Amino acid sequence: MNEKLWIVVYVSSGAANAEIVSGRLQAEGIPTKLNYEAIGRIYGLTMDGLGEVKVLVPPEYQEKARQVLTEFYNGPDLPWDESGSERIP
Repeated sequence: MNEKLWIVVYVSSGAANAEIVSGRLQAEGIPTKLNYEAIGRIYGLTMDGLGEVKVLVPPEYQEKARQVLTEFYNGPDLPWDESGSERIP
C-alpha cells in the first residue's frame, strides 16, 4: 500500500498515546502506521509540533478506525482528555 494514500485518524502530542491508539486499532484488525519527526522521537521533544505523532490507516479502514476510536474514547471507563493534546481529525 502506498503510504501517501493513508489517512490520518489520530494525532497525539507524544509517542506513548499514539502507540496505544495504534495497538487498539490493530487489535480490531486495522493496519496502522505512525508518522512523526525523527528528532522529536530521538530527543523526546514535544514542543512546536516536534513530538506530534500521527496514526495513519489505509483509506478503506478510515470509517472503521474512526468508529473504533469514538467507542474507545467515549466509553465509560476512558474519560476523554479535554486538554486538546490529542485529537481525532
